[in-house]
Formats: sequence, structure tokens, C-alpha cells
Amino acid sequence: MHDDRLLVEARLKRVLEERIRPAVYPESVPLAVTIWTAPGEPVPVAEGLAATGIPIAVGDQWGAPWGTSWLTVSGTVPAAWAGRTVEALLDLGFDPNRSGFQCEGLVYRPDGTPVKGLHPRNQWVRIGAPAAGGEQVLLHVEAASNPMILDYQPFRPTDLGDLATAGDKPLYRLERMDLAVFDTTVWELVQDLEVLGELLAELPTDGARRWNIVRAVDRALDVLDLQDVNATAAAAREQLAEVLAAPAEPSAHRISAVGHAHIDSAWLWPLRETVRKVARTTANMTALLRAEPEFVYAMSQAQQYAWVKEHRPEVYALVKQAVAEGRFVPAGGMWVESDTNMPGSEAMARQFVHGKRFFLEEFGVENEEAWLPDTFGFAGGLPQIIKAAGSKWLLTQKISWSQVNRFPHHTFQWEGIDGTRIFTHFPPVDTYNCAMLGREVAHAARNFKDKGRASRSLAPTGYGDGGGGTTREMIAKAARLRDLEGSAVVRWQRPADFFAEAQAEYPEPPVWVGELYLELHRATLTSQARTKQGNRRSEHLLYEAELWSATAAVRAGLPYPHEELDRLWKTVLLHQFHDILPGSSIAWVHREAEATYAAVTAELSAIVDRAQRALAGDPAGGREVVFNAAPHARAGVPARSGRVAAGTGGGCSVTGAPDGGWLLDNGLLRVRVDARGLVVSVYDVAADREALPPGAAANLLQLHPDFPNKWDAWDVDQFYRNTVVDLTGLDELAVAADGPGAVAVRVVRSFGASRVVQTLTLAAGGNRLDVETEVDWHEREKFLKAAFPLDVHTDRYAAETQFGHLFRPTHTNTSWEAAKFEACNHRFVHLQEPDWGVALVTGSTYGHDVTRTVRPDGGTTTTVRLSLLRAPRFPDPHTDQGLHRFSYALVPGARIGDAVREGYGVNLPERRVPGGADVAALISLDAEAVVASAVKLADDRGGDVVVRVYESHGGRASARLTASFDVAAVTVCDLLERPLGTGTAPGVELADGVVHLRLRPFELVTLRLRQG
Repeated sequence: MHDDRLLVEARLKRVLEERIRPAVYPESVPLAVTIWTAPGEPVPVAEGLAATGIPIAVGDQWGAPWGTSWLTVSGTVPAAWAGRTVEALLDLGFDPNRSGFQCEGLVYRPDGTPVKGLHPRNQWVRIGAPAAGGEQVLLHVEAASNPMILDYQPFRPTDLGDLATAGDKPLYRLERMDLAVFDTTVWELVQDLEVLGELLAELPTDGARRWNIVRAVDRALDVLDLQDVNATAAAAREQLAEVLAAPAEPSAHRISAVGHAHIDSAWLWPLRETVRKVARTTANMTALLRAEPEFVYAMSQAQQYAWVKEHRPEVYALVKQAVAEGRFVPAGGMWVESDTNMPGSEAMARQFVHGKRFFLEEFGVENEEAWLPDTFGFAGGLPQIIKAAGSKWLLTQKISWSQVNRFPHHTFQWEGIDGTRIFTHFPPVDTYNCAMLGREVAHAARNFKDKGRASRSLAPTGYGDGGGGTTREMIAKAARLRDLEGSAVVRWQRPADFFAEAQAEYPEPPVWVGELYLELHRATLTSQARTKQGNRRSEHLLYEAELWSATAAVRAGLPYPHEELDRLWKTVLLHQFHDILPGSSIAWVHREAEATYAAVTAELSAIVDRAQRALAGDPAGGREVVFNAAPHARAGVPARSGRVAAGTGGGCSVTGAPDGGWLLDNGLLRVRVDARGLVVSVYDVAADREALPPGAAANLLQLHPDFPNKWDAWDVDQFYRNTVVDLTGLDELAVAADGPGAVAVRVVRSFGASRVVQTLTLAAGGNRLDVETEVDWHEREKFLKAAFPLDVHTDRYAAETQFGHLFRPTHTNTSWEAAKFEACNHRFVHLQEPDWGVALVTGSTYGHDVTRTVRPDGGTTTTVRLSLLRAPRFPDPHTDQGLHRFSYALVPGARIGDAVREGYGVNLPERRVPGGADVAALISLDAEAVVASAVKLADDRGGDVVVRVYESHGGRASARLTASFDVAAVTVCDLLERPLGTGTAPGVELADGVVHLRLRPFELVTLRLRQG
């Protein structure tokens, strides 16, 4: 037989595109349309429905950037269409190739009932099946003219990302506003042919199955009259029935499809637009659930449910009903799909607390899976947090984006820094926007790395980010793939059911230990510095607000601010979303974030001040109480307590050096700053050791060109290191402070269009050189780093993460190690030789790199560089322009415990409040390694004190927790403050009012103390 395969496949492509698809709607009549444009921000639904519009015709322009227009469409079903299926086709000017990144709409009936969303690949509204001839049609469309930021020429700078700069030129033209007959048979034929055409493209050319499909398609096209497709579509379908009925092989890969629409809570649109994106998509999905009995839809992010509840209650009512029916599944149990690298310990825990609690209170649903398909890597502390929240599974696919190394598993146990293991699945379909295309299904089956031991994977299915979610076409394809020879087997399934079956099938999967590092998007640890500073500041203020409010409530009877703290926590958690905190959103998002963080700071500061004043006593006599919120004592003030201020000690000096520099000395450290304003010696007196290598300079600012190949705000490519400028030019070098309590030197430099002012401070009694850096930044596409070369020989270093720290190599033996050329730390980076170490502690930065070289003298130089600022031009063309302030410190001689202590110290500065009373700590711990990450009153308002502790050094620890109130009982809880099992644990015991703790390395424990 002659090989005509390519001929038939080309025939199928053209006939399907030019004859069959157009025949799905064989008859149509135009609708009348009017438009009313809201004068500013979106208006309430009732106002939009009541507005009087003006006529607009197909082809007319509409929609300034970020505008809202209300369209009213009206018409009459022709009498000849009686008994047929009729739909409205409403094309706002969509580009079908850019689903989710352009204009969208939400259709309402005149009474305000939501119907469904309008999206590039979902433009239809069902009018009747069957329709009544003469039926009047009246629909309202809330249309959003969101600009296409990520266009066909991506990553080009644009001013469309902020309302203030986007202009008012209309962006769209109405393309189609019709009533049309919907031919179900032709539509089904389209699905048959698409499934078979996509399948045969994935089958081997020498296999019988491919040829059987080719012959069946050829026969179907032969019987199809291209001049009368509608009359002959049924006959064509009959020719395909046999090949569509052939069952899948028993060993076929099994795909659990989950309806899904990954909606970024902010990204290339502001927060307010996400509210409407979610409303449109959920209206779509609840309508689809009603029409398709096997379909299952999952939606994560409790914040998005809360938005719909507040702003679109008419849509939320549909969601609640669908959840109650069991096929609209709240997933993930987190407040948002957050970044997991940068959020601090408590913030990461509270993502689960507030997310799971919302789903429990609203729907009675307890999530057991964490759902993070798009997060940019996963910190090693996360498994323990997931388990402590009462969950046991994790789903993500983002690691498939890694540039260099292919992850070896799709289903595995992920082990965190404390030893907790979480059953984890990476969908091998390698997308969270699966459309049930043949190439996607085939890729999932071929790509699955656990063949022979496991046979199933999950496919999140639907268009995200405003694309409207799952479509009826995807459901039709999944139905045909349920049991089809040559294909993986597809069925709709809830995430929890998939995980339960996958774990039962694969009870002993391989284990991956440590962080799940994404070899991409590394620059998200630095972009938008103000957003990151706002997050770090807010996290520590929330800790302080809870601590001092709980202390004041127990000690002074001050009402505990439950409502305020709940609201503020949710605000901070929202801004940890994986495109806000990472700095990868448009200018509008980060401008609003900066204002929000300022408001959060003001409100939390007021809460702290109110509680401390209630504790500090009579301010008469001009005395002050020094409050220390840190978990370690400092300057004579115990942890989590206050002491009446005493005189400060002395012992500091600053003297001129012969080269024109300065020598700072406090008896513990001697620091030499040379005439260039660079630190050239940091001498640890007690250890009799120099921290810096011979001839090296620390606190050296370095400037790199920074123009990645794509994803400007997200990426820094390794070649950035090829070019560097050391900023050694000096404008000013002078003494900034010369007192008994501290000495300081001020260094001023100019470079490019920017200016930096640094203050280097050595305080009495401290083993820490503090650096305050103020940068007036006006560079473009540059990367600013602060380098600290250290005379330390080590093959690994520690970086703080949630509830502990993890180790990374300082070498690049393998491609896995070389790929980690930019990494995350929280409050410290620590390097250690057996008898001496050094820490670099940070007040707001997260990104860093560590490299090592061997000197001519044989010694090893290990250089730590903090990443301070970037200046990408997409999606925000003015990223990080303006004034910034950073604080960081070098701590020579530091053990890991010193790094923990100084990291907290930099981020929790002491506070001074007028008063004359010492304030005893609400709870005390007698072991340095055991740190309290939260001290608060219970969220259920029962009056119990909740304390969360963790082992911070990476070893075993015993501690006694003593409260300054009578403890009647102690209960071991999960993160949601619910008893774990019986509420007891082997390492927790209450004896004589003291809680005795025995903790494993990095173990976290949540304790609920009932007051006597």
C-alpha cells in the first residue's frame, strides 16, 4: 500500500479548520449592543446593570487600559430556530492565542444573576436547548479592558502596567455579537477529529494503530459533504466510531484530570482585577459543573474565595452550592499560593493556619494537600510546616522549568531539614494549564519517570489567569480519552482521591532530601526591594504585636486585638503571593504594596506601643523601660521582657590610620577602614584571628550588568558575573559617631546616576560590625551586590530558612551545585571551621551568592555577597528606582547559635517606652537553642497562651519553659491550635508548673498553655 499518511493528515487539518469548525454555528443573526463606560474604577454590579448605554457596533473600538465597560446585548430568537440549540456569541475582541492576558467579561441576567465568564476561548452563552422561537434575549456584560502586558514581543518595557501611565487609548474592537444556532453533531465531530488527529501525531508511524486512525479519518472525510457539513456530520462520525471505541492497553498510563484555573492573585494586573478574574472563572466553572456530571474542579487560595464572598456574593452563592455537592473542591489549604523561599517561619505557618481555617469554617473541608503549582522553588523547612498543619501531600510542577538539571522523580517523598517526609507529586504533563491536547497527554505518559513502579499522574486542566478555567471542549476530549487505544487513560478526580490512590500504589517511593531548588527565577530574591523590606518588617512587627499584646492581656488585662491581628496577618500573607513578594508584578501592584506595608507598619506599631505602655508603668521621673522582643537576652535585658533603662557601658574608640583611613575598636573587635572607605581588617581579639583574607576588602559594593535572556524581573543569568565594576570611588570618609556606646565611620560614594551613603558602626560590648547602607538608585539593568571575602575554609555554609537552616555547598563539583549560583537566606548566612565561624546577618535582603577560591598562600577565601538591588525594566519599567535603606552586619567568631541570635537582634531592635516598671517575660526558655517563634493568645479567644518553639541549632535540645502565670495544663497542638491526638507528646511534660521539652534537630512544637 502506498504511504498516503501525510496527505490524509494535511487533508484533515484543512477540512477541520476551513469547513467543519465554521459549521458548528451554521446560522446567525446580529444582536443589538449598547455600552456604558464606568468613569473610574469598577462599579458595583447593580450600578452597572442600571446604567444607560449608547449604541456600539461590531468593529467599533472600546476599552481604555484598565477600564470597565458595561455592554447590554439584546435580540430575538428567530421563529425558524424554535426547537434548536441557540447560543449568543460574544467576542469582545479576543486574541485566542493569549488566553487570560487580555480583555474579559462576566455575563449577567437583568436580575443580577451571574451566567458565566467570557474569555478568548470561551465566548458562548447558552440561550436555549431547545430555544423558543420569538424568545427575547437580554444580557449584560461587565467587560474589563485589561491591557496585554505579555505580548507577542515579550519582556519589552511598557507603561501599560500602571493606571497612571497607561493612557486612555482604546485597546479593543468588538468582533462579534450574534445569536447563532449551535449544531451539536458538528461540534461532536470536531472533538472526534481533534482527539484522533492529535493522537495519531503521537503514535509511531510503523504501528497499526496509527494507520487504523488514518484510514478511519480518510473514510469520514470521504462521506462528509463539504458543501453541506451539517447534513453529513452524523455519517462522518459513524466512520470514526470503531477507532474511538478501541480500548486502551491495560498498562496505559493513568491521568487524573482536575479542573483548574491557576489565577495569580496579582501579576500583570492589580489585586482589584484578580477579584473579578476569580468571579468570572468561578461563574464559568459552576455553570460547567451543572452541565457535566463527571467534571471535578479544584480551586486553591482561600483569599480568592474571601474576595468573591465580599465583592461578588451572587457568584459566591453558586460556589458554596457547588462545594456542598462535592465537585467544586477547595484545594491547598493556604491563604494564597505563596512564595515559599522568603516568608519567615511564622508567616509560612500562618499561610496554612488561615487557609485551612477558612475552608473549615466556610465549607467544613479539611485539606490534606498543599497545592503550589507555580511557586519558584521550595524551602527545606516546608515539609514540617505542611505536616504540622495537618496535611500530608504536596503538588507542584514548577521544578520542571529548571534550566540545567532534570529532576529524577515525579512521585517521591520529600524530606525536610528536620526529617519530616511529605508524599510529593510533580505532574509529568509539565503544565498547570493542560488543555487535554494529544501532545500533552502523550508527553505526560512518556515523561513519567516512575514507570514500572507507579502508573498514575495528575493533570491540572484549564486555562488560568483569567482564561476562564476548563472548557467544554476539554471535557469532551477527556471523555474520549477515558479508554482509548494508544492513549493514556483519563478520568476526572479530586486531588485527595488521586493522592490516596497514588500513595497506595507507590508506598515506598524514592526520597529527595533538602530544598527543592528551582534553577530559574533566581532574581526574584532581590527584585522590588521595598516589597521585600515591607514583608520582613511586617513579619517581625506581627511577632512583636502578638507577644506584647499577649503579655499585656495576661499581666494588665488589656484587651487582646484579635480582629486587628487576624486582618493584618491576612494582609501580609496576601502580599507573600508568588508574584508579589518575589517582585515580578507590574508597577501598580508594587506601588500599592508599598503603601499597604506602610499602613501595616503604622497599625502594628500602634498595637505594640499600646501594649508596652500598659506594661511599662508610671512614666514619672523621666525613666524609660527597654523592651527586648528578641528570643535571646541582650544588653542585660532578658528575652521577651522589659527592664528600666540603666547607663550604657563604654570602651569604644575610633582613631585615624596613617593611610587616611580609620581604626574602630571596642575591645572585642578591631576594624580597619582604609582610605578608600573599604574594610580591610576585622580582627577577632578573643580568638586572635583575622576574619578577612590577606589583601582583601570587605563591604565592597560591586556593580554588574544585568540583562537576562528573558523574564527580566525574574531571572539573573550566570553570565552576569562575567563583568563587574568594584565601586571604590570615594566622595567622603569621616567619623560619624565617637561616643562611649558606639563608634562609626561614614562612607559616601557616587557611581553612574546613583549615590550611596554607608555607616559602619561598632557598638560597645558587641562582636558585630553593623553596616547601614542608603542607596539613591537610578541605574538601569544593573545588579548591586555587597561582597564580604572571608578567610574561612569550608565546603558548605548554612543559610537560615523556616524553623532552622539548611546547608549548601561552597563548591561547584556538579551541575546541581553550579546551578545554585544565587540562593535564599532569611536572617543569616553562616560559615564555620571546626573552631571558629563567621556570620553575615541581614535586616531585609534575601538573595546572596557564595564562592570560594584558593589564594597563592594556600589559604581559602570564601566570599559571601549580599544581593541589594536590581533594575529590570519588565514588567515594571521603573523597578527599584529611588531611595533604599539596608542594614546588615558581619559577626566574626560566630557559632551557629550566635548567627541565630544576631539575626533576630538585627530584625527585632529594642524599643524604649516611658515608664518605671520592669516587665517580666510572659514565658522563659532556659536553652539558647530553643527559640519561641510565636507567643500569643489562642485564636479561639479561650484565653489560653499559645507558644510555638523550635530547635534552632540543628542538634538535640532540652529546655524548660517557665511561664509567669500559673499553668494548669499544657496541650501539644497542630498549627491551627487543635490538640494533636491526645494532646501529649513524648518530648513534652508539665511538672510543678514548668514545661519540660526535649526536641529533635529543627523540631517545631506548638504548645497551648491553660492559665490556672
